[in-house]
Amino acid sequence: MQFRVSDTVIAVNVRDHAQLGDEVRRRLGDGAGFALATLNLDHLVKMGADPGFARAYAAQDLVVADGNPIVALARLAGRPVALLPGSDLIHPLCRLAAGEGAPVALIGSDAPTLDAAAKALTREIPALRVVLRHAPPMGFDPEGAEAARLLERLAESGARLCFVALGAPKQECFAARGRSLAPRVGFVSIGAGLDFIAGRQRRAPPWVRRLAMEWLWRMGHDLRRLGPRYARCFAILPGQIARALRMRLGGR
Repeated sequence: MQFRVSDTVIAVNVRDHAQLGDEVRRRLGDGAGFALATLNLDHLVKMGADPGFARAYAAQDLVVADGNPIVALARLAGRPVALLPGSDLIHPLCRLAAGEGAPVALIGSDAPTLDAAAKALTREIPALRVVLRHAPPMGFDPEGAEAARLLERLAESGARLCFVALGAPKQECFAARGRSLAPRVGFVSIGAGLDFIAGRQRRAPPWVRRLAMEWLWRMGHDLRRLGPRYARCFAILPGQIARALRMRLGGR
């Protein structure tokens, strides 16, 4: 499934958990890195206003559908994909990394959250090795000199999988830059995923997620911040629906 943002095409190129697991396992086995992004409507909105973000997204090796609207649009276009939220990828990918003997790194959020997340993950997956934890300071620039030093440190740590919790667009820009400065590392952008694992934020209950109403649950808990965001997301839906229908009918 492809989405066009101005002159940039963003492709959701991972169908489901099985394909993602096979691809990550292959890359870890080959000593090859990657950048994985989780696409949602908010990202499409941000890319429309930020060409740099769109370029960083286009540089991702793997893109999954993070959000039921993306899944619905893909189904409408006749190119179905599974829902793979970033927060749901952390445990499976950590188990895969542990099985492959691949150390992991945690970057983003804050130090207490990283410590708590690392403890929770290694308690559940004893074979997992977390070799680097780093919480960048406020104002961290993924294109700056500090980011370059962090990527050098990451490469030297021996980490093969790096979960990046910097929020969009910083995490995707950091991962895209890491493809050249730390080419053996697999970067996975996960937003608030580590905060959920650490217990610093509460995620919607499973029954809410099964009803595809997590967005409404989140908005109810933070209306001032998320209300305008979701309004912008709804505003781009008609155009995305029209494009999905054209794709289904054989157009571009």
